[in-house]
Amino acid sequence: MTTDAIGFIGLGRMGLPMARNLGAKGYRVHVFDLDAGVRARAAALPGLAALGAPKEVAAATDVLLTALPDDDIVTETYLGRQGILAGARSGLVTCDCSTVSPEVSQRISAAARHKGVTHLDTPMLGSSPQAESGEVFFMVGGDREALPRVEPVLAAIGRLTMHVGPSGMGNRIKLLHNALGAVNAVAVAESLTLAATLGVDLRTYIDVVKNGGGMAFSTYFDRRALRVVEGDYTPTFTLDLMQKDVTLAARMAAGLLERLPILRETLAAYTEGKAGGFGGEDFSAVTQVVEQRLGARVGAGRA
Repeated sequence: MTTDAIGFIGLGRMGLPMARNLGAKGYRVHVFDLDAGVRARAAALPGLAALGAPKEVAAATDVLLTALPDDDIVTETYLGRQGILAGARSGLVTCDCSTVSPEVSQRISAAARHKGVTHLDTPMLGSSPQAESGEVFFMVGGDREALPRVEPVLAAIGRLTMHVGPSGMGNRIKLLHNALGAVNAVAVAESLTLAATLGVDLRTYIDVVKNGGGMAFSTYFDRRALRVVEGDYTPTFTLDLMQKDVTLAARMAAGLLERLPILRETLAAYTEGKAGGFGGEDFSAVTQVVEQRLGARVGAGRA
């Protein structure tokens, strides 16, 4: 068997377009998802074949990718009775594209070694548009010597792959990154809502920030500020997922969290948003938390 036999487990907003892109580029992709309807839709795509359990996917492939929502599901998918390691052959390389606790990656990596399997944590930067277009950025934690096995596969669905350190380091950096993005979202929400209360025309304010050359401009502001003003919270990355990532970043900080007030407030805002029913909306919906706190609507400042 050659390494063009690929496994992909987790066919959600990111996973399905990534698996589809692999199939479109000529790979034989064995896929699994807990949702039978999703499996059926995937099996109808060129190059994709659906199997009945993670261990079946592992037995059929040489490189296996997973894109799953949280620690518990990742752990069960790899270590459970029907999991990947239950069916894996020696020599398999697994790439977990999920965002999970570094400790989960390290636990799976240690268990995999006992079966002759190499496990890499390969969390992604990008959301569903980048998954669709094949422009995801992969951070790889784990054995650098395994990179030649997986780089052609990752290159088929991404724009860049970077080795960032030993097992777990990919997820450490991903959580730091997402926490910083979440901080930015809360800061922009406060700025826009305050501007609205002061009678500032928000479209004018957005133009100033975007085109003025000052330090307030960011990728988040560029992609989300106008959408927020328009009340468009169509998700490409949900508030629920961002709340999960900020929670994991706070746990990673451990005893240092009490000296990180910005991270604590960001976690509080996202937790409030999840409790308030905004979890299925885009993570920029944290703006609605700030609106409720200030008793104002960002829309009040529209032209």
